[in-house]
Amino acid sequence: MARMKFLCDADRCIECNACVTACKNEHEVPWGINRRRVVTLNDGKPGERSISVACMHCSDAPCKAVCPVDCFYQTEEGVVLHNKDLCIGCGYCFYACPFGAPQYPQAGNFGTRGKMDKCTFCAGGPEADNSDAEYKKYGRNRLAEGKLPLCAEMCSTKALLAGDGDKVANIYRERVVARGFGSGAWGWGTAYQMKSGS
Repeated sequence: MARMKFLCDADRCIECNACVTACKNEHEVPWGINRRRVVTLNDGKPGERSISVACMHCSDAPCKAVCPVDCFYQTEEGVVLHNKDLCIGCGYCFYACPFGAPQYPQAGNFGTRGKMDKCTFCAGGPEADNSDAEYKKYGRNRLAEGKLPLCAEMCSTKALLAGDGDKVANIYRERVVARGFGSGAWGWGTAYQMKSGS
C-alpha cells in the first residue's frame, strides 16, 4: 500500500498562498483555523525561501502518542486522521507537533478551546465516505474520489507535491538532478532548458 506524503520544493514556492486558499475554500474551514500555511525563511534577505506547511502525516506521529483519549488514528495509506467526537481539546497534540499542525478555534471567552482541527490530506474522517456528517466535520474526502489534495493540485509552480511517498521522492530527485548545483545551476542553459552536451 502506498504511503501518502507532502513535499514542498522551496526552490519553486513563490509564496502565492494558493494552497492555503484552496484548502480553506474546499473544506469550508472556520475563521481562525489554517490547516495549511506558507512560512517564509530569511524574509527580505538573500537566500529567502518559502515553504508550504501542514500536517506531515508522520509515520510515528507525536500527536498520536500524547493524545490522552486516542482520537488519532492512521489509515492504510499512512494518513494521520482524528476523531472530533473523541477530542477533548486538551492541546497536548498542539505542543507535541513540530509542525504546528493542530489548530483550535476559539469556542468562547477566556481562551477556552473547541475541538482540534488539522489537515486531513483531503481524506475526511471516521464517518462514511462523502457523507454530509463527514463533510461538516472534516471537509471533502477527495481521496475517496480518487483525487489528490486540492492544495497540491492548485499549486501553480508545482512546488507542493502530494501523493505516494515513493513517487513524490522520485519527482523531487529528478528536479534536483536537472536543476544542478552551484554556479552551473543557473544561466542561459537552465533558462532555455538546454541540456548539457547539446
